[in-house]
Amino acid sequence: MAQRREEQGREEKEAGGFRFVDRVPVRFRDVDIGGHAHHSEVLIYIEEARWRYWEEVAGRKGVEEVDYILAEARVRYHQRILYPDLLRVGVRVSSLGRKHFEMAYEVRSGDEELLASAWTTQVMYDYEGGESVRVPAELRERIEAFEGEPLPVRRSGS
Repeated sequence: MAQRREEQGREEKEAGGFRFVDRVPVRFRDVDIGGHAHHSEVLIYIEEARWRYWEEVAGRKGVEEVDYILAEARVRYHQRILYPDLLRVGVRVSSLGRKHFEMAYEVRSGDEELLASAWTTQVMYDYEGGESVRVPAELRERIEAFEGEPLPVRRSGS
């Protein structure tokens, strides 16, 4: 994983400044009647990259360690996503609130063309207790250390 992280670091500049870049393939099954990936597939591409970010940066290693719930997702489509391609999905935490965090994404083709931008809001969640919880200090520290700076705090909705 360290080698993968080094490679991703070298790719950072080319991928819009994202420190975390994941590769996600466009699968044949993703293609719709228009000859491009169905619009809903972008949410799957960013979900796969978000999970790898959560594993590597947040240190959560299994489904039982998922400690957030998705509250909102927005996607802006810039170009068609075509098969076959190995997408480069940039992921970053852009802000941390008391109980939530926001993430930003860029989906680029293997040729570095910007295909989609996305933003999500996640709420820290205790699945056993069935309620939102504060962002753990340990998690905040890990994310800020990885992102290389203290992150802005958004208080609305947290």
